[in-house]
Amino acid sequence: MTDPLEPLTPAGERLAAAAADLFYRRGIRAVGVDLIAEVAGTTKKTLYDRFGSKDVLVALYLQRRAARWQDFLREHLESVPAGPERLLAVFDALGDWLREQDRGCAFVNAYAEIGGTDHPGVPVIRAEKEWMREYLSRLAVDAGFPARLGADLHVLYEGANVLATAGGRPDAPADARRAAARLLVGRPPVDGMPVDGPVSAAGCASTIGSA
Repeated sequence: MTDPLEPLTPAGERLAAAAADLFYRRGIRAVGVDLIAEVAGTTKKTLYDRFGSKDVLVALYLQRRAARWQDFLREHLESVPAGPERLLAVFDALGDWLREQDRGCAFVNAYAEIGGTDHPGVPVIRAEKEWMREYLSRLAVDAGFPARLGADLHVLYEGANVLATAGGRPDAPADARRAAARLLVGRPPVDGMPVDGPVSAAGCASTIGSA
């Protein structure tokens, strides 16, 4: 499989960019290699020479999209101190991201088309979801909470991700943020682990009100 960070030839980059836009906007099954080559201004032969198959292009599209989201999230959280606020800021980042993604989660969309098959994109989708769960768990531990809290927050995150578009509820990330804040009130920090500031019902109540 092509390394998503490995530089491609100019023609390869055009093909990857065209495929990414088409797969997201039209769907994976609806887009053929002829259309990708036409939009990229190259030939079908060049596509096969560079990538070998459409399936490899799909997997590369998903890998690069995962890297984009992860970079976006890290950058969004850079200025937020470690602690409960950084956990809640994940939902702010999700809301900001989805405002520019009119078809919602690319990974959920892709799984609806290729899930249950041996398509090389399926492990990429699973890896992205696992990365997000582990990332939230690390943030929870950094804030002095049990790692298990990250898995609970991941359920809220994924629900908001789908509801914001498929459910027609663009405010879902803000709703999930408020639910997460209430969850923090009911989940005391791990004994002996310092937290940036006290986590109390009053503290989280003010956080909920500011969402």
